[in-house]
Amino acid sequence: MADYDVIVIGSGPGGYVCAIRCAQLGLKTACVEGRETLGGTCLNIGCIPSKALLHASHQLHEAEHNFEKMGLKVAAPKVDWKAMLAYKDDVIGQNTKGIEFLFKKNKIDWLKGWGAIPEAGKVKVGDDVHSAKHVVIASGSEPSSLPGIEIDEETVVTSTGALELGKIPKKLVVIGAGVIGLELGSVYARLGAEVTVIEYLDGITPGMDAEVAKQFQKILSKQGLKFVLGAAVQGVETLKTKAKVTYKLRKDDSEHTIDADTVLVSTGRRPFTDGLGLADLGVKMTDRGQIETDGHYATSVKGVYAIGDAIAGPMLAHKAEDEGMAVAEILAGQAGHVNYDVIPGVIYTHPEVASVGKTEEQLKEAGHAYKAGKFSFMGNGRAKANFAADGFVKILADSKTDRVLGAHIIGPMAGDLIHEICVAMEFGAAAEDIARTCHAHPTYSEAVREAALACGDGPIHS
Repeated sequence: MADYDVIVIGSGPGGYVCAIRCAQLGLKTACVEGRETLGGTCLNIGCIPSKALLHASHQLHEAEHNFEKMGLKVAAPKVDWKAMLAYKDDVIGQNTKGIEFLFKKNKIDWLKGWGAIPEAGKVKVGDDVHSAKHVVIASGSEPSSLPGIEIDEETVVTSTGALELGKIPKKLVVIGAGVIGLELGSVYARLGAEVTVIEYLDGITPGMDAEVAKQFQKILSKQGLKFVLGAAVQGVETLKTKAKVTYKLRKDDSEHTIDADTVLVSTGRRPFTDGLGLADLGVKMTDRGQIETDGHYATSVKGVYAIGDAIAGPMLAHKAEDEGMAVAEILAGQAGHVNYDVIPGVIYTHPEVASVGKTEEQLKEAGHAYKAGKFSFMGNGRAKANFAADGFVKILADSKTDRVLGAHIIGPMAGDLIHEICVAMEFGAAAEDIARTCHAHPTYSEAVREAALACGDGPIHS
C-alpha cells in the first residue's frame, strides 16, 4: 500500500495550494520542499518581498511629493535600508509561517529536502523513498540570464539578489523591460538610484496592449527611469567598485557602454526541473524545457503530473494556484478546470498595470471585429483627490454581441479593479452588463463602469 495518495514536489503557490486542496478532498498528502521555509520563490524571494519593498518605497514617494500638498508638514524622511529589509523579511516570515500552519491544520506532511522521482509512484527525499499513487511536480522556475553574463548576486544580480542588496546603489542598470525589471527598477528609483533600463525590443513589457505600454513608459520616465530600447547587451564586466555594461543599438549597430554599481538581469525565467530525474524517468519535455502535459496535467509517465511554471503557459503564481486546485480535483475524481482565457496579469508599480483577455493587437491580427471603450482616471473624483489620476481603463468588446473580450487598466489599484472584468468574462457578460451595474461613489471602480459605458452611448464624466 502506498504511503500517500499524493506527493507534491514544491511548496510554491502551485504546490502548496495543490497539497491543501488534495487534503481537503480527503487525499492523504505530503509536500516536498528543500528550502528552510515553505512558499517557494513567490513567498521567499519573489512576489511577496518585492511587494513589501514596492509598498515601502511608495510611502517614501508619498511623503516626499504629496504630504505637503495635503497639509501634512513633516521633516524630510530618511531611508533606513537595514530596517526596510528587516520589514521585508518580517513580511516573508509571516507568510511562510502561515503556510506551515495551514499544512498542520490540513494534516499535510512536509517532507524536508529536495525531491527526485526514481520511478513512477516513488519520490526520494534525502535517503528516504516514499511511495504515492500520484506525484505532482510543482517545482517552479528560476531566473534565466544571457550568454556571457556571470551572476554573482552582489554586483550582477537576479531578482533574488536585488531583494537583499547591501546598500542602495547610486546607479542601477536593469537588463530587460519586463515585469520584474520594472517593478524592482521603480523601487530603487524611488529610493534615489539612477535607473537605466536596457531592452532588446523597441518597446517595454512585450505582449502588453500597445497603448497601455506607451503610456506606461511615459509615466515611468517621469518618475526618473531612463530607457534604452532596441539594444542588445553584449556583456557585463565586473570591476572592483562597479560594473560596465556594453550594448549595441540594433538600428545602427553602434556600441555603447554604461557604468553601474549594480546590474539587475531580468531577462525572464525558465522551468526549474534540475535533480528530479525526469530524463531517466522518461518524462517528455517541450523544446522550451517545459514538462509536456495533456489537458489533465498528466505527463507522459503514468501517475506523474505537473503544474505551474514547470509547464507551458504564463509564469504567474495565480495560474499555478488554479492548476494546483484543478489537478487536485482531477485526482479526487472531480472535473478540475482552468479557463486560460481569463487569467489576469498585473505589474505592481505605481500606477499599477493590469490586463486580462485579448489586446487590440491580437484582435486586429485575428480579424475580430471589436469596439473599445476607454475612460481616463482624470475624470474620476477619487483618483484626483488621491493624486492618482494618471492612466485609464480600456474595455474591448465584440462589435456585434457586446461580449467582453479583454480589458487593460493603468492606474490606481489596477490589480484589484481588473477582477471585476475577470468575473464578467467568466460569466460571458457584455460591456452593457458592467455599465448597468451600480458602482459605489466615489471609488476607482467607477472608471471601469465609465469605460463600459464608452462601449455603448458614451461615458458620463468624459
